[in-house]
Amino acid sequence: MTDDQIQAYTDQHSEPEPPLLYQLWRETHLQLLMPRMATGHWQGRLLSMLSHLIRPRRVLEIGTFTGYATLCLAEGLAKGGHVHTIEINPERESRIRRYVAAAGLSEAITLYIGDARDVLAGLVGEVWDLVFIDADKINNGLYFELVVNQVRPGGLLIVDNVLWGGKALPDYPLKANDHDTRAVRAFNDHVQHDPRVVPLLLPVRDGLLLLRRQ
Repeated sequence: MTDDQIQAYTDQHSEPEPPLLYQLWRETHLQLLMPRMATGHWQGRLLSMLSHLIRPRRVLEIGTFTGYATLCLAEGLAKGGHVHTIEINPERESRIRRYVAAAGLSEAITLYIGDARDVLAGLVGEVWDLVFIDADKINNGLYFELVVNQVRPGGLLIVDNVLWGGKALPDYPLKANDHDTRAVRAFNDHVQHDPRVVPLLLPVRDGLLLLRRQ
């Protein structure tokens, strides 16, 4: 049995991908460079499931891309809940806003265009129930430190791409200028021993790290 067969079986026995999200996924693959950056069907349903279990009132997403994961995270919001999502590339803004509006979530999702470090400086008073970090990997550790103390006890941080194409494994040979992989490894090692969180690394797509706030 191949990995593709296993994935097909998994998809068939999971919640179907909502039509609007499939439309966004297909548009992303047809029109954007590096479409694999977008969350796909199975991972999106996992994010939706986690959000439904937590029923968050305040969600933070660092790295919107086209907004696929944003919409998945918003599915489980408690009544009156809100998603704050940060995207550095202004060229993606119109597509994100178009799909947020199509989902009927314009009042529940605030999009910030800019450097996450600058945006987070204006959100220091927030208390987060759920945080999703999926931005530039070299700054995983920085983003974690900027938000971890604002996550409520029992809240959840999720970090994407922590396997980094397998390069996060210690036996993978690194080039001298591969700073992203070194940052991913350092972050993974750090949070494994950080007393503020309890880690669980899921081998989903490129690695999804769940961190429960103590």
